[in-house]
Amino acid sequence: MKGRAALAGWILRRWGWTISGSKPALPKYVLVASPHSSYWDTPVMLLCAAHFGIPLRWLGKSQAFRGPLGAVLRRLGGIPVDRAGGNGAVARTAAAFRAQDEMALALAPDGTRRYCDYWRSGFYHLARAADVPVVLGFQDWGTRRVGIGPTLRLSGDVRADMDRLRAFYGGMSGKHPERTSRIRLREEEAGLSAEPSRLSSPVVPTP
Repeated sequence: MKGRAALAGWILRRWGWTISGSKPALPKYVLVASPHSSYWDTPVMLLCAAHFGIPLRWLGKSQAFRGPLGAVLRRLGGIPVDRAGGNGAVARTAAAFRAQDEMALALAPDGTRRYCDYWRSGFYHLARAADVPVVLGFQDWGTRRVGIGPTLRLSGDVRADMDRLRAFYGGMSGKHPERTSRIRLREEEAGLSAEPSRLSSPVVPTP
């Protein structure tokens, strides 16, 4: 494990990244991975997790787990989920949290690798449903810094909670700055449902 962590850190530094933070002393949490604007975010965040010794889990489309590839994806930390399932997907993933003694699940709420007006709120509702904290992971391509930020226990006051995330991620840039999404949820705006529509995007893209 130490050799793997050292190798991951060496690769990141060779790529020009500065690593900061430390492994959360928590058994279960949702790891937010942002900003997310490129496929390159995936190896950067996975190497960061390996450097800190975090056995990262991630969500992928259930279709990708069919056949022999499914066993490989599960071994790499993948959890198959029907992302069209709305609330059901959140409930099933929360149940997976409760069934595990330890679990660090990475989600990229920015959505797809393009600019979006809103973050997907699945990470927020999942953390609330599973009663686990949110850990702020980041890869800032503007400063070439990657690492683990603060741990937050969400209050249920969506705007206040998101203000804390905006304070942390504000000023950070994705590899493609024009694709860096606004840090806000639809639930913050009056008259919109507080229920999740979709889970956040998986950090690891699946075929």
